[in-house]
Amino acid sequence: MKEDEWMVSICCTTYNHEKFIAQTVESFLMQKTDFKYEIVVSDDCSTDQTLQVLKTYKQAYPDKLKVLAAPQNTGAHRNMIKTATACKGKYVAVCDGDDYWTDPLKLQKQVDFLERNPEYVICCHYTRVIDADNNTLHVSPNPVPLVYTYHDLLVGKQAETKTATVVYRNIPAVNQIFEKPWYVKCHAGDKLLKIFATFITGRKIYVMPEVMSCYRNHTGGIWSMIRNDARMEKMISDFNLIITNFTYQTVHKKKLLLLYVKKYLLFELRKLRVAKAYNTVRYLLRAVPFVVIVNYIVT
Repeated sequence: MKEDEWMVSICCTTYNHEKFIAQTVESFLMQKTDFKYEIVVSDDCSTDQTLQVLKTYKQAYPDKLKVLAAPQNTGAHRNMIKTATACKGKYVAVCDGDDYWTDPLKLQKQVDFLERNPEYVICCHYTRVIDADNNTLHVSPNPVPLVYTYHDLLVGKQAETKTATVVYRNIPAVNQIFEKPWYVKCHAGDKLLKIFATFITGRKIYVMPEVMSCYRNHTGGIWSMIRNDARMEKMISDFNLIITNFTYQTVHKKKLLLLYVKKYLLFELRKLRVAKAYNTVRYLLRAVPFVVIVNYIVT
C-alpha cells in the first residue's frame, strides 16, 4: 500500500495511557470506510506499558498502524508536531490516547462532508464526557449543527470541537502552525490549531449534530483534571499568545477586551499582577472607544 493512497491519517499522541490506549486503538480499527486510512500513534516515552501495548497492535496490523517512539519525553506539542508531520493522508483525524471514538462511521461521515463542502477546513462533532470509570459526566441532549468562523473561535466560541472530534484538511497552509515558535509555548494546542486553520485559510468549521466520541476526564489528563488556578493561568497565557500573534479588526478587538475583563481580569488582580493586566488591557484598548468599556462595566 502506497502512502499517497491514504485518504485519512489518524493522528494519535499518547503518554502514560496504558489503561486506555487499547480502547482508543480499537475505536480506530473499527472504522468502516470506502477509503484507505492509516493510524499514526506516537508515544512520548511513557513510563508505563503504553508502548508495549502499541507494539502488540503493530504486530497484528503492520500495514495499517505506524508506531513512533521517543527516546525521551518531549512534551505534548512537540509530540503532536512529530505525529502530524508523519501523517500522509488527505485529511488528518485527531484523537488523544485516552479518548476514543464510538461510531464506526465517524470517519466516513466527516470525510464525505469535507469532500462535498470545500468552504470548510475542519469537521467536528459532539462528544460524550466521561470519567475514568466510563460514567457519563456530560452529553448534549439535543445536538444541533454548528458553524464557526475564525472570528468566532477568536473570541472563545468552540463548543463541541474537542480534540477527538477534529478532522482537518492536511494542506501546507494549515501545517504552517507546526513551524510557528509560539505553538510549542501554548497550552491548548487543539484550540490554537482550530484558530490558525480558519485564520490562514479563511474557511470554516462545521460541527455535525451527532455524538461520535468520548472525552475522558481523569487524573492523568493533560488538561481536564488540573487545578482551577493552574487551568486559569494556562488560559490567560494562551489568550495573550492569541491576541499578539493573530490579526483582527476593531470590532473583534472590542470583543476580546470584553472577554478578558469578564473572564480573566479579576483573577489577574487577585494574583496582584496589576502590571501584566494593565499591559493586556492597554494592548487591546487601541482603537476601542472608551464608552464601550464604561457601558460594559456599568451594565
